[in-house]
Amino acid sequence: MSYEYSLFMADKKTNLSILSVVAITSFMGTFLVSAVNIALPSIGSSLSLSAIELSWIITSFILGMALFMIPAGSWGDKSDNRKIFKFGLVLFIIASTACYFAPSGIWLIAARFIQGIGAAFSGTTGQAILVSSFPANKRGQVLGISVSAVYIGLALGPAVGGVLTEQFGWRILFSIAAILGIITLIVSIIFLKSDKSFIPDSKKGDIVGTLLFMSGLVALVYGSSQIPSTRGWVLMALSLILLVIFWRAESKLKYPMLDTSLFTHNRLFTFSSMAALINYTSTFAIGFFISLYLQKTLSLSPKEAGAVILAQPLMMAIFSPLVGKASDKIQPRYLATTGMAMCTMGLGMLAFLNASTPIWLIVTILIWVGLGFALFSSPNMNTIMSSVERNQYGQASGLAASMRVFGQIISMSIITLLISFNLGDQSIDAVSDQLFLKAMRWGFIIFTVIGVPGIYFSHFRGNVKKGV
Repeated sequence: MSYEYSLFMADKKTNLSILSVVAITSFMGTFLVSAVNIALPSIGSSLSLSAIELSWIITSFILGMALFMIPAGSWGDKSDNRKIFKFGLVLFIIASTACYFAPSGIWLIAARFIQGIGAAFSGTTGQAILVSSFPANKRGQVLGISVSAVYIGLALGPAVGGVLTEQFGWRILFSIAAILGIITLIVSIIFLKSDKSFIPDSKKGDIVGTLLFMSGLVALVYGSSQIPSTRGWVLMALSLILLVIFWRAESKLKYPMLDTSLFTHNRLFTFSSMAALINYTSTFAIGFFISLYLQKTLSLSPKEAGAVILAQPLMMAIFSPLVGKASDKIQPRYLATTGMAMCTMGLGMLAFLNASTPIWLIVTILIWVGLGFALFSSPNMNTIMSSVERNQYGQASGLAASMRVFGQIISMSIITLLISFNLGDQSIDAVSDQLFLKAMRWGFIIFTVIGVPGIYFSHFRGNVKKGV
């Protein structure tokens, strides 16, 4: 066996290991999110939570991710993405264990927040590690596989989560998350060695910018849960002020946490990021609303509801690798724009759901949205990562992931507002079907309108230069 062949096989094994570790991590986070969505009614009954408190089981996890995704990307570029990745896994495992033993809603919400921080560290740096390990002509393909793992998690979450919740209770979901985290950590320790060629960046961190950013996000999310009270509106206004100050401060710093020039001097990156933000804002509510709708209004069991919801992420998992590979040959904006349009149309169709809607029609709409999402996600991520230089991979990955999480936060904030106005502090069980359907219908109408400008940003972003 020649030396060159041995070296080729070693590189191939290393790259396969990197792809596997990142894919498992991608699967792990989304599996848990989608499984917990199915378990929400059970969690609410078990811990006696109101509808607003129940929404915080999801929101706290997303908030933890949002607060640390951009910092994690910046820290990864300055230190070593692989070390940050492993630290995130450790944090995720500890938090998942705490979720399993949660004796109250407050405990669970706090543990979910820490769990989100761990997911931010591993999720952000994972994509940067993946992109830096493969050549440009393979980027769409490997990102497609990674995105497919995300959607396999989304696909299995409702189905497996529904069965497990029905048979063993909701706590089993967090024990599985901890076990998956431990397995991934072991594999990453064995195969994901620190990058010896990496030269640490000695530039100082942007502490003030980080604090402004985090304070603005916390005020935004907490303020949305307090509306229509005066305190809620004040917090929302304060959040906007803090985030504007943060942006202006970052644009003037020599070594900022957020490189604003990525947005101000890179149209391809900016429009692709805006399309991602809009896509996730408009579609994230589907899992939350449909899970409650199927179990509350249509009286399906968690297992049956999971089987219905499976239709959307299953399409994503099947078609994302194919679309990702296609985006290496076809300009990504054409695929992504078609996908964004399909998602927006699907949201409009979901606004017409009622107490007598047949299951086959719901499944058909979810399949349509799933196909749209598959067409959008991989090409859009390929465009984002292809629009920046190698030394910006960590920050670009963090910003791309942040667009997803910011979109989810905005989506949950809108849901919280709708719940506050329509349901108040009542539990989901105590709310009439008519009132719940009204809140859900207005939600899907709002998200359909939000999705429209996403089609514009996706189409008019420009073309990717192939082979870079």
